[in-house]
Amino acid sequence: MMRPLFPLLLLGLLRPFTAGCPLALTQYGELNALHEEMKPLGLTILGFPCNQFGNQEPGQNHEILPGLMHVRPGNGFVPNFLLFEKGDVNGKDEQEVFTFLKKSCPPVGELLGDPSRLFWGPMKLSDIKWNFEKFLVGPNGKPVMRWHPSISIPQVRADIRKYLLLQLYTHSRG
Repeated sequence: MMRPLFPLLLLGLLRPFTAGCPLALTQYGELNALHEEMKPLGLTILGFPCNQFGNQEPGQNHEILPGLMHVRPGNGFVPNFLLFEKGDVNGKDEQEVFTFLKKSCPPVGELLGDPSRLFWGPMKLSDIKWNFEKFLVGPNGKPVMRWHPSISIPQVRADIRKYLLLQLYTHSRG
């Protein structure tokens, strides 16, 4: 395993997610594995629960972890990454970190989706499209990559490895 010359990431992947989302069945376990694999390289995964996509995270903050453990994905699942309190990622009440991320990375598509399942306003092209959209933030605190929710964790892993190799190459040259 490569040893970084500096901390790779300050924030790592930031993503809204909900326990009620079908993507949760695969992505939670894969995110745990990604975090475990890349933690020695400086990667930190941060999870931001959100109820703006299909009302799939309707519970209170204290209900989120038990929901993950017993409902979806269930089977005693416990995330090995930090979970924040539930908040908005789009619209007039969005958390400032998401305003910054969305201004720093281009949108992952032109369409937002079915407006009857999106709960915020005003809607913008740069908005997060759905649960499990991800952002990669570099060691300097600047966002460097953004992934559509449908992009698989193996692809995200490959992109992070490419980024790490580029950083090591750039750092070694100078």
